[in-house]
Amino acid sequence: MPDQSSNFVRLVCFGFAALLVVFHIGLIFSGLVPNLVSRPLHLALILPWVLIIGCQDNIISRGSGILLATAGIGAAFWIAINHDMLGEQYGFLENNLQIAIAVILLVVVLESARRAIGWPLPIVAALALLYGLLGQHIPGEFGHAGTPLNSFLGTLTIAEGGIWGSLTGVSVSVVSIFVIFGAVLNSGEAGQGFMNVAAAAAGRLKGGAAKVSVISSALFGSISGSASANVASTGAITLPAMTRLGYPKRLAAAVEAVASSGGQIMPPLMGAGAFVMVELTGIPYTSIMSAAILPAILFFLAVWVGINAYARNQNLRGIEDKDQPATKEVFITSAFFLVPFSILLIGMFYVGYTPQYAACMAIIAGFFLLFFTKNLKLNFKEAIYRIENAIINSAKQVSMIASIILCASIIIGVLSITGLGVKITSLILSGSGGLLWPSLFLTALACLILGMEVPTTAAYVICISVAGPALTQLGLAPLQAHLFVFWFALLSTITPPVCGAVFIAAGMIGENWLKVALTAMALGVGLYIIPLGMIANPDILGLSEVPLMALVAFIQIGLGLTCISYGLIAVKSVIRKLGLILSGILVIFIPNIL
Repeated sequence: MPDQSSNFVRLVCFGFAALLVVFHIGLIFSGLVPNLVSRPLHLALILPWVLIIGCQDNIISRGSGILLATAGIGAAFWIAINHDMLGEQYGFLENNLQIAIAVILLVVVLESARRAIGWPLPIVAALALLYGLLGQHIPGEFGHAGTPLNSFLGTLTIAEGGIWGSLTGVSVSVVSIFVIFGAVLNSGEAGQGFMNVAAAAAGRLKGGAAKVSVISSALFGSISGSASANVASTGAITLPAMTRLGYPKRLAAAVEAVASSGGQIMPPLMGAGAFVMVELTGIPYTSIMSAAILPAILFFLAVWVGINAYARNQNLRGIEDKDQPATKEVFITSAFFLVPFSILLIGMFYVGYTPQYAACMAIIAGFFLLFFTKNLKLNFKEAIYRIENAIINSAKQVSMIASIILCASIIIGVLSITGLGVKITSLILSGSGGLLWPSLFLTALACLILGMEVPTTAAYVICISVAGPALTQLGLAPLQAHLFVFWFALLSTITPPVCGAVFIAAGMIGENWLKVALTAMALGVGLYIIPLGMIANPDILGLSEVPLMALVAFIQIGLGLTCISYGLIAVKSVIRKLGLILSGILVIFIPNIL
């Protein structure tokens, strides 16, 4: 009987997951679907995962989850069914039923985000709602004139703003598709392909096991968009390999945490953030990729130099020949990610498909590859397990990211309705004396605080919404401002007190998290320096417009980073250490100041 019950639950979960996946892929092929249909249905499909399936097994949690999910699904379907009527109301609620539906939607979105990622983001969203409702009673500059309740709630819940705004549109049509793409790849042999390519490229080098971790995490992290997921997946292979070769535990965990964090800034995908950036800036995806590639390479260059410095001090060995993958195995397993990636890139850059349409083509290719083993043999039994795994993981990840984006959309909606975003921009400008670099410091501090226990994409969206206008008013190009904020939204993955990637890596290897964090900060020094280098050397972002100047800036920042990274790790003398670090800073910043 327990087995039958377990199989039934498993079948139900698979059914919900398959419905979610088919819906999102179907949207790409179905032509134009009204936003007030696709976006509420998006919410309805994620609610079972965050409120019921993903909740802890206790009666109160599961019971409340079922009630909230039922109410939320009903409210979302009501919006979808009545979208024509609601479009004519221009965000004004006309009766008590509509007010009740608005309240249900807001409560469900807040609770979904809380169950998905914890308290910080929902608390910020709840405070934003309170400000919108009661801000007219706040005296002085930070009060607002007040908005009628029916208009305030309606703008957030029945119009194409608030929780149904453009950011949710990105979650529906782009982010979800690439999450499904990543889940399909990771359910087959692509993950092993990443590891084999990395081992073949760097395994024999000094410190080779650490460099394998860097390369594989960069490849995997570009599609996963999550430092924590990256650590948990690639770390399961790289961490034991490093400790087996005698690497200090704190170093092994730090390498994995830093490399996994850097995967999110690595083109061509950059996780979910790149596509959110496309929506927020209006800048073409190809332009964002070309601007992001050189800074990403610089980040991994700094990590590589740091590993070499540790290898010099501690005689870190490469991977032994007997543990290296055979050349044939490297070629075969690499095809499991190269084929879908090639289809994706050819579709986007050569044929001219939209990113999401090209990703659907790549998903189909990846789906068929699930039927083959690494020996290129058909295995239908294994394929069934892989397909189930891909669909379930897709639903889990899409639901978590969607719950974050929907919650962040409440904050952005309130900023727009009340004008608070303009006031915060004014505060940043006045607090920094109208100077760029103090404004950058305040923005970086905000990113670190917002990023604590909040995923990178959510921290980026909220921070760019309040700080972005101030940075552009001070003369930064929009892409400069967005990339600066996006990079600093990653700070909390390796920076105490809340450093998610470090906690996971330290836990997996059994090391003190603070030791790992300090080592990770030294290895990942590029995360702190490169965004500032983008401001001091804006040519680094102009690879497609001014390639020669971009390469000059690349070499300049690379030399400075090499000095800083090597000085932090390899040099024992305090005076020589400070000299190298200062030299690196001067190389990066002084030529532009002069």
